[in-house]
Amino acid sequence: MKIKPNFRIFLPVLLFTVIMVTAFIAPPKPVFYIIGDSTVRNTNRPQCGWGEVIGAYFDTSEIDISNQAMAGRSTRTFVSEGRWDKVLSTLKPGDFVIMQFGHNEGSVPDTTRNGRRGVLKGIGDETKDLLWPDGKAETVNTYGWYLRKFINDAKAKGAIPIVASMIPRNEFREGKVMRASNDYGKWAAEVAVQTGAYFIDLNRITSDKYDLLGPVETKKLFPGDHTHTNLEGATINAASVIEGLKEIKDCPLNNFLLKN
Repeated sequence: MKIKPNFRIFLPVLLFTVIMVTAFIAPPKPVFYIIGDSTVRNTNRPQCGWGEVIGAYFDTSEIDISNQAMAGRSTRTFVSEGRWDKVLSTLKPGDFVIMQFGHNEGSVPDTTRNGRRGVLKGIGDETKDLLWPDGKAETVNTYGWYLRKFINDAKAKGAIPIVASMIPRNEFREGKVMRASNDYGKWAAEVAVQTGAYFIDLNRITSDKYDLLGPVETKKLFPGDHTHTNLEGATINAASVIEGLKEIKDCPLNNFLLKN
């Protein structure tokens, strides 16, 4: 005799099983994405970027850190090379994105080797149309436009954007380190205010430290050139990021810092 299953008994058991299994599956951890240039991630030792060491400040049992910065990139090439699209493809609600650019944007934007990274200055909507030798067209935008793209794209994904002004170079004038408060640092702050993004004045915080160290001691942090720090310099800059983050009392990323 064929026995028919009793679905009235089976269905509640199935539902109970699904509920119990789901209860024991941990939700995915938020991810702290870092985008930027070689001052953030640099594998050319002894040079080192601050994004490589900042994980020491976070409880990585509660949050993952994904350093997607790449040496030599500007806001423009981070977009044109598809690197931002790669981040966006995995970005989810509750994630964080910190962006620090400004070191590679300064050339006149064109299709030459030197100009391929350049952007238009400021935060406006000005554009410059380019045609590459292979026939590909590109519209170059302002530094602020690219930052707004990162911010707005991240928000659209439900992620939380944080803008950081660029770290200072080892350039002193009359005993004080030269700051970016009249260009890229200023523009980064303006875009953060404009879009409602969190802002870390990394340029100011680290510049204050370099001023205290003075030119001789600061030079020891820069092996080979005036832009790229060693491990000690990267550690100082990572600490500056954390100091700036703690200044933003309502930023949820603070909840994942290690408790001292």
